[in-house]
Order: sequence, then structure tokens, then C-alpha cells
Amino acid sequence: MTRQFSPDSAAAVPVIPVASDGLEAALSNLPPEQADWARRVGFAAGPGETCALPDGQGNIGAVLAGRGTGAARARKRFALGAALAALPGGLYRLDLDAGQMPMAEREETALGFLLAGYRFDRYKGSPVPKVRLVVPEGLDADALETIAAGEWLTRDLINTAPNDMGPQELEGAARALAERFGAFVAVTTGEDLLTANFPLIHTVGRASARAPRLIDMRWGDSGPQVTLVGKGVCFDTGGLNLKPGGSMGLMKKDMGGAATVLGLARMIMGAGMAVRLRVLIPAVENAVSGNAFRPGDILTARSGLTVEINNTDAEGRLVLADALSLAAEDTPDLLICMATLTGAARAAVGPDLAPFYTDDEALAGSLGEAAGRVADPVWRMPFHDPYETMIEPATADLDNAPGGGFAGSITAALFLRRFAAGVERFAHFDIYGWQPNDAPARPKGGVGQGARAIFAALPRIIGDD
Repeated sequence: MTRQFSPDSAAAVPVIPVASDGLEAALSNLPPEQADWARRVGFAAGPGETCALPDGQGNIGAVLAGRGTGAARARKRFALGAALAALPGGLYRLDLDAGQMPMAEREETALGFLLAGYRFDRYKGSPVPKVRLVVPEGLDADALETIAAGEWLTRDLINTAPNDMGPQELEGAARALAERFGAFVAVTTGEDLLTANFPLIHTVGRASARAPRLIDMRWGDSGPQVTLVGKGVCFDTGGLNLKPGGSMGLMKKDMGGAATVLGLARMIMGAGMAVRLRVLIPAVENAVSGNAFRPGDILTARSGLTVEINNTDAEGRLVLADALSLAAEDTPDLLICMATLTGAARAAVGPDLAPFYTDDEALAGSLGEAAGRVADPVWRMPFHDPYETMIEPATADLDNAPGGGFAGSITAALFLRRFAAGVERFAHFDIYGWQPNDAPARPKGGVGQGARAIFAALPRIIGDD
């Protein structure tokens, strides 16, 4: 992303944040003609509502931006930032003396402005007048732009059409990111996956004309080791358990876990965080051909555990199993897995919440606190041990798709936990990676979930050791 904040306040149009219950007081501070204009057009200071005030010479003299009520702000995050990004092209500054906005809301507003300015124009480019914002006083513009750049990367990767985002292209995105920050990338591809003992990654991806691979990126030489594992199923047909057409339409987003960990890595490296970062992405396409894996197959994972295949459309947990096993061999201080894994998670919490699983109470508390602070909602789900029997078939160690229709997200998380054995701090996120409708700072399309919460929590998490 190009730099969005401007350090220059000259000729910037003031934007006055106005709460609903402070509307009349705010209008009383305006010139009478501007106050009359705001009343005449029905400005009510609802969240995200804007009213451009004329200066008497045909220009915009100021902008009123609605904050709504406290309850409305709690329901509609980033509303004011989205309002800023919807203004006509030009340079604006927040008039905080008039608005009396708390620091936390200033940060959310500024970040919301950046996130709302995102446009995916790779296939349908149309110039949009630039809206720029003077850095609000007391905020770190570089830090905010680093976070936004990570989120923009995630969105770009998910939004890219599947013909332009296969395993090779996902590798290219990882290499470009590594080159920018001086990271090292190693990639194991095709038949070499078998030699290197990544049998499940190979099995899931072998039916595609686009070779499967494991992407392994490392950065940093001091500090706690943080390992991120992201599901990189670049397109999921369901394999021999073929998805119906209505369920296949969004399957370009099935690499949303990989896109999110790359966006999070972008934030960590851009901030120069004192960690040893490792990013592992099993990148495959789940396709159909004569050598596709079958329901009823029993496969042996890198860890030696055997897995009975009851549904080839439950392939994400298979490729993650090999990557998590590799990650666990390093015994990282923190291991985080992110995947667009189950429809059950969406049924449980909808598209906006990112459910996560961990046995570590301190880790869960840090994630929950940070999520609320940075407006990136997450929700803890249980590793419910009594359900372990649901993933244990009679003929193998594990079942990749337990029958019965219950607790699908939990059983998937329990499956993955088996391959993170030996790692004390492990968390799995079952994300959606898609914004189904336009929302403030989140246009319809690919979206990162949980990454900003993790990034904000990391200093506290790694500082606990």
C-alpha cells in the first residue's frame, strides 16, 4: 500500500466528530449559516454519517462526522474511519478539540480510515480520488500503516482469482514478502514432499496440475520463536467428495489462513518485533483426477499417526497436520495455526467472529483483551476432551471427518492438536476470511480475522516467558 497519512496539515479540511447526544452543542460552535445547513440536510450524527459544510465560496469548509451514541459505537466498529474514507478526494484533519474523542477511539478511527481506503482493482481498475488524513495528534502513523499494510496484503491474496493464485503464486507472494524484509524462504515441491516426509500435503495436492508445496519462511535471529501455520488450499473442489456448485463459488478463499499469516508476518516484520519468526504454509489445490485420494483411504502422516479418510472435502486439516508436525519438532515458544477450516464454526459464531482454541489460559486472556482493544473480535472455543473419541475410528488412529454432524469445529481443532504435541503454547483459529457484505472499513471480499488481535497481544504473550 502507498502511504496514506500526510504529515502536512496546511489547507486540510477540518473533520469534526459529533456524538448524537452532543449534536446541538457542536452546532452551536459553528457559524450560523453552517449550523443551519446541517439542520436543513437532516444531519443527526449517526455513526459514520457525514455532512460537508460549505465555506461560502463553493468549497468544503468543514465536515461533520457522526459518532452516534455510545451503544451505537459499540455495535458498529470503524464507523468514523469509514466515513472519512468516503469523503471527496482531498486532505482532512480530525478536529479533536471540538470532538473530544478518547485516545482509543482516535486510534480506531485512524486505522479505520486506512482499512476503509482499501480497493481491490487488479481486474477492474478505475481511478478513485485520493482521500488523505493528517496524522491525528499523539498517534504513531508508521505503526498504524504497518498494521494496515498487513491487512491489505491478506485481502489482496484472498481476493485474487484462483487462476492467478495457485500454490506457485502463493509461494511467489511469500518470496516477495521475504525479499522485502530480508527473510529466508525454503520450498519443498511436488514429489520432493514424499522424500522430505510430508505425505499428507503431497496426497491432497497430487491430483492437481499445479504442484503442491510446503513454504517455509524464517525471519529474525533473536527473541522467542513464534511459528505461524496457515492453510493454503488455493482452491477446494472437495476432491472426489465434490462440492455442489453453490458451495464451490467462494473456494478461492480457502487459502485465507495462509493469507492471514502472511499478513500477520508483514505486521511483525514491519514493526521489527524482537522474535524469531517462522511461517509454514502447505500450499495445494484440492482437485479431481485419476490419482486423487479417495474416501476410505488410510494415510500415514509425518508424525506417524494414521488417518482414515471419510471425506476428501476435509482436506485442510490433513495438510495442516504435516505442517504442524514440522513446527512442533522445533518446539516454538508460540505456535499459531490459522485456517478457513469448518462450516461448523460459521454456524456457531457467524462470519464476523474468529473462534480460537487454546489450552493456555494466559494466552487466551491476552488474545481476548487485545481483540477488544483493537476492534478485531475473537471468541474462545473449547478443546473439549470428551470429544476425542469422535475423531478415533476403529481402523486408524484418527478420522478426518467424523460422522454425526455434531461439534465439527471442535473435532477439527482436536484433530490438529494431536499434531502440535509437545508445544505448550498452541492456538488454532478457525476463521472465515470473507466479508459477505460491505461494512465500515471492511468492504465485501477477502478480510483478515484475528491477525490484528494476535499482533497486539504478542508483546504481552512473549513477555510472559
